[in-house]
Amino acid sequence: MDSSIAELNEIIKENDHIVFFGGAGVSTESGIPDFRSQDGLYNQKYKYPPETIVSHTFFVQKTEEFYEFYKDKMIALWAEPNAAHKKLAELETAGKLTAVITQNIDGLHQKAGSKKVYELHGSVHRNYCQKCGKFYTAEDIMQKEGVPYCECGGLIKPDVVLYEEGLDSNVISGSIKAISEANVLIIGGTSLAVYPAAGFIDYFRGKHLIVINKSQTQKSVGATLTIQQPIGEVFSQIEVGV
Repeated sequence: MDSSIAELNEIIKENDHIVFFGGAGVSTESGIPDFRSQDGLYNQKYKYPPETIVSHTFFVQKTEEFYEFYKDKMIALWAEPNAAHKKLAELETAGKLTAVITQNIDGLHQKAGSKKVYELHGSVHRNYCQKCGKFYTAEDIMQKEGVPYCECGGLIKPDVVLYEEGLDSNVISGSIKAISEANVLIIGGTSLAVYPAAGFIDYFRGKHLIVINKSQTQKSVGATLTIQQPIGEVFSQIEVGV
């Protein structure tokens, strides 16, 4: 165990009210592609740029093409939680972790057992008819051919925050409250390039700000500890209940 992991373990041992703020890098080790890395969706070839496809305007105007991409690249029912997801759930059960705040939409934190999860960008596991409000699972969406419509005839829309759409106000307030009350904030698997989410960490007033990411973050946060390693490898060495 190197010195940075040992320091991380010591911080976790000595503190509670830990909050985790995570991005796409948390799920890449489960096989889900991110958007901005060399192998990410932004660097793959599509008829339209991915950032255009996942916009509200595109959903309205080119719904069929949106759902082709959504089903192919955004719903990953095969994915399983990795070491990071599992360890965060263990830390919550142990009374150390108070909340997970995630930019991911895959539901893997909940699948690993985390209870208090703020999903800033929504979830593929929640889909609603725009006409009657009926709920549909991700499995329901995958089973429907082409554009999914409700039995009432209404168009089903994913509960995912698309470009041009605002974040849920309850999720925002809950996330900010959790960060502002935290003793330790661990930022993992995110380049901190996406706003307004990246700005939430400015509310942290605690003792230890830790960044775990393979590359440097685009936002300077004044971290007390920085670990440039894959987050799953780091969390697999975290000791719970010591």
